[in-house]
Amino acid sequence: MLESIKKLREQTGAGMMDVKKALADADNNEEKAIALLRERGIAKAVKKGDREAKEGIVRFVVDGNRAAMVEVNSETDFVARNSDFQALVEKLARAALDAKTDDVETFKNFSLDGDTVGNLVAASAGKIGENLVLNRVAYLEGSNVAGYVHSNGKIGVLVDLNGGTEQHAKDVALHVAAERPQYLTRDEVEAGDIEKEREILTNKALAEGKPQQIVDKIVEGQIGKFYQERVLPEQGFVKDNSVTVGKYLGDASVKRFVRYEIGA
Repeated sequence: MLESIKKLREQTGAGMMDVKKALADADNNEEKAIALLRERGIAKAVKKGDREAKEGIVRFVVDGNRAAMVEVNSETDFVARNSDFQALVEKLARAALDAKTDDVETFKNFSLDGDTVGNLVAASAGKIGENLVLNRVAYLEGSNVAGYVHSNGKIGVLVDLNGGTEQHAKDVALHVAAERPQYLTRDEVEAGDIEKEREILTNKALAEGKPQQIVDKIVEGQIGKFYQERVLPEQGFVKDNSVTVGKYLGDASVKRFVRYEIGA
């Protein structure tokens, strides 16, 4: 049995557990086991595994106070627009709601339709004919959650608010998709990043001939702009740039946000 597993792994490139299962289902007949692996798309998918998957889509599911989102990559945009591929990604998003994890490897081992998520993705890759990669998974549970996916399926967002309305949550999700915030608070910005930015801005101001006595004020103003461009509550609200996201939310606040963009 061990010799057969080793032989089939070398021939097909499939994983040990996949080969072991195929041999068991084929009553240890190696030819039948190889055929089963091919039918299941596993051998074919593994051979494609070294191809880059840079396209794909993002999908999310919201159920009450819970939300999940997945990003699955394909090799081509043609496949990303394929109805079977899109159905797979939507199924995975629903499964992620039950898996309750942000860890891809954990999610790949989650049981779905009598198999694992990882095996189902591999089998789908074989059927579709391209390398497919389950790239990211997110799960949120809170009091006010919402999601947004851009019309082309390439950008997806989940948000969780403290307080506010359903509309607030949806608007913030749209904002995050459009404006790409990097941080939830100023405290999340690494001190080293700020010092590096301050050094760059100082050298730039001095090179432009600005007097030393006003350089510090100029730099501090630009550091403020640095925060305004990257910290979510300080960004100008996408639907009304005259107010910040923080002011739009009023007494509500953002607890967490997740933003996925294909290729980013």
